[in-house]
Amino acid sequence: MPEFTDAHGIAIVYDVHPAQGAARGVIQLLHGVGEHAGRYTALIDVLTSDGFTVYADDHRGHGRTGMRQHGGDASRLGHLGRGGHGAAVDALWQFTQLIREENPGLPLVVLGHSWGSFLAQMLVNRHPEAYDAVILSGSALLTPTGLNAGDLNARWKKEDATGMAWLSSDPRVAEEFMADPLTVSVPLLRLFGPFNAVQLYGRPRKDLGRDIPLLLIVGRDDPVGGPRSVHRLADAYRQRSGLTDVTTLVYPDARHELFNEVMQAEVRADVLAWLNARFAGRD
Repeated sequence: MPEFTDAHGIAIVYDVHPAQGAARGVIQLLHGVGEHAGRYTALIDVLTSDGFTVYADDHRGHGRTGMRQHGGDASRLGHLGRGGHGAAVDALWQFTQLIREENPGLPLVVLGHSWGSFLAQMLVNRHPEAYDAVILSGSALLTPTGLNAGDLNARWKKEDATGMAWLSSDPRVAEEFMADPLTVSVPLLRLFGPFNAVQLYGRPRKDLGRDIPLLLIVGRDDPVGGPRSVHRLADAYRQRSGLTDVTTLVYPDARHELFNEVMQAEVRADVLAWLNARFAGRD
């Protein structure tokens, strides 16, 4: 497993999934809170088969990185450690620079899900010159009224014993999440603590100075932000940041994890179609 060391001495574990044939672009994949990059195999397979090299790390405190960081103590998974949330963002920027160095001349797309989409928003705010397109899944406008800090499973509490039905309408997803030794179901606020959690807040930057294509995908029943919040986020990117190529796709009867939903094949096909319209495909 390749790795790099962040500014606080934490070894960040990542994988490189090479494109099949000549690469036409690179995807930096950012997973959500309490999970890890290994849950995105089906998406990665589709992207690599269509000519994209995928780089996917396990963020600070998470997955293989977290297990090493916390000395193999799975009960500590999700805890960010020294430097907190700011260090997690800095490590991802370090990862972006590594990816750019290893793939000169290729367009770089940042694709983030949930917390990964929040991290992507922060990276784009700070370094818009580094990314050629952005895909945000299960995202939200990062304000107190745009991001749900309450019980994400409240709507399904009566029918669900796992507490994770909010992830997907497919019950197997919750069961597999709970059985995964590298996932954690502790709510973000409790996992990160209030100091780190409040650092999530922030709007898209004014006048990015670069017109980056942006795709936002969200389930209609997503409790994290949902369509209303994501439409507000899209408007903020248009009005504040000056982006003109902004696409929002809402999937009926879908919850938070679109890449694990019953219509996941459709979601993957839509992502590929969007990418193909902006980056030259194979002949």
